[in-house]
Amino acid sequence: MSSVNYISQSGLNKLREELAHLESVERPKISKQIAEARDKGDLSENAEYDAAKEAQGLLEMRIAKLKETIANSRVIDESKIDTTKVQMMNKVKIKNLKNNAVMTYTLVSDSEADLKAGKIAVSTPIAQGLMGKKVGDKVEIKVPSGVVPFEIIDISL
Repeated sequence: MSSVNYISQSGLNKLREELAHLESVERPKISKQIAEARDKGDLSENAEYDAAKEAQGLLEMRIAKLKETIANSRVIDESKIDTTKVQMMNKVKIKNLKNNAVMTYTLVSDSEADLKAGKIAVSTPIAQGLMGKKVGDKVEIKVPSGVVPFEIIDISL
């Protein structure tokens, strides 16, 4: 049994687009590869057939995972998000008190996380350490490289 996955509307749309692509483009492509490999004769020594079957298994697993994620997703109404304390969908500006570096992250679901775009999953140590805190709060967050002190500078949408 899977837990509820809170997500933005754009994140849900992206998952649905990926699912549609996998089902309508990738699945028929792999079926064609399997048919072509099968036509080449003896399946017991046919590496092409084995590779296509393995790719099909991985694709079907990905499709099943996407369907489960979509089924368990709940869209967050962004108009009702509170910015008095850190929570999902907030944009949080934090300052590393060790080196004075200032970073801005948006807290999103695991499926929407994209570090290059400044979106971190709420399941990450930094996001977990920030959840529920307010502007001006100082927090010490345990990360793989040790404990890092942060100060929350701003919370916005």
